Amino acid sequence: MTGSTSSTPGPDRRSQGPRLTRADLDALPNYVPGRSPADLARELGLPEAIKLASNEVPYGPLPGVVEAVAEAVAGAHRYPDMGVLALRDALAERYGVSADRIATGCGSVALAEHLVRATCLPGDEVVYSWRSFEAYPIIVATSGATSVRVPNDAGHGHDLAAMAAAVTDRTRLILVCNPNNPTGTSLHRAELDRFLDAVPDDVLVVLDEAYREFVTDAEVPDGLTAYGDRPNVVVLRTLSKAWGLAGLRIGFLVGHPEVAATVRKVVTPFSTSLAAQAGALAALTQADEVRRRCALVVAERDRVTEALRKRLPAGQVGGTVPESQANFVWLPLRDRSVSFAQSCEARGIIVRPFAGEGVRVTIGTPAENDAFLAAADSALHE
Repeated sequence: MTGSTSSTPGPDRRSQGPRLTRADLDALPNYVPGRSPADLARELGLPEAIKLASNEVPYGPLPGVVEAVAEAVAGAHRYPDMGVLALRDALAERYGVSADRIATGCGSVALAEHLVRATCLPGDEVVYSWRSFEAYPIIVATSGATSVRVPNDAGHGHDLAAMAAAVTDRTRLILVCNPNNPTGTSLHRAELDRFLDAVPDDVLVVLDEAYREFVTDAEVPDGLTAYGDRPNVVVLRTLSKAWGLAGLRIGFLVGHPEVAATVRKVVTPFSTSLAAQAGALAALTQADEVRRRCALVVAERDRVTEALRKRLPAGQVGGTVPESQANFVWLPLRDRSVSFAQSCEARGIIVRPFAGEGVRVTIGTPAENDAFLAAADSALHE
């Protein structure tokens, strides 16, 4: 039988059903969004519920944003400017960098994804602290790269010495979240200097500074001014938090021109929408109002932290509440994290538990924070 290669028949793939997605993603956790407060209010029969789970700023859009977006939407039948030229110029002027160093995207998380895609091939490694931003392992896995998770230190922050030691010949990118989400902890200039000096020049270090506007500790460096001259450093920022554009999804990065150009090459076309560009341009004219709102958040952050430390002393559960430089606080409740969140939810307060580790609570208005503290009193004594 010329051309025949007789062998035992293999399994009939059709009989096993279709395998349409990658098997290695089966174990990947889903990104967990904050629950809808309207749904919870209906479930509990309450007039309203309070959502303190998604790190939003509670004071509404900045002046001029709604009007700018409404005007832009009148042209929604047209594509937005794919080069995002006006916004890149405005960001360049505000932050004192050249526009060719800027790339924009659908939030800073999308830019982190693009950076991994632009630097990593299958088998390459991405180093990051854990626990840190829950999207990091998803980003790395979906890019075919390998996560190298370095445990947080005893103070719930990055162990930079261990992260530097984790770098290998396969390391292509390091994610440093400062302040760290979800713990709120931050890194100081001296330790970051040592870390960056220890990292090889051909490894890209991404400083994720989504919460930079809430930083009050003078020892926590601004990555743009402190490390902007380093070719292997990229700084991520977002307009979703302090600038009040969470619903429009827009972030930006500042890096070496070659890095920014590569990201612009791989970014999803037109992903910075017409409405997002218009809203961002309007928001950037409101820097004074942003500073005022951030000051309100910081004052409440300090008040809530002090109140929680009285309720959760250092010797209880996982230790006291660490100092936060973001717009949220971290309760290291470990095995009690989920039950605490459930208890708060039963009282109409939505917080964000991380099973076995802790609970992240966004800073809201004074009234919202008071309601949370009352719920926490009950939850901690159940």
